[in-house]
Amino acid sequence: MRQSEAQWEEAFHEEYAEEQARRARLRRQAATRSKQRSARRVERHGTLRFIGLIVAILATSVIVTIVMFETLALLISP
Repeated sequence: MRQSEAQWEEAFHEEYAEEQARRARLRRQAATRSKQRSARRVERHGTLRFIGLIVAILATSVIVTIVMFETLALLISP
């Protein structure tokens, strides 16, 4: 009976250690996934901001060109 109790206790401690290792592994995996999601989100937002900047610059240059030629036409016409 004594050996049986010792075996049960040893099995319990082994299972407990395995469970803690499993929890730690799952925690690390979750942290890694979270970092990857965050990096993808930052990259996606950065790309969208860059596209927005390009569109704003192009729109500004088109508007300035149109206004410049309209003003030039008004100044040249009699």
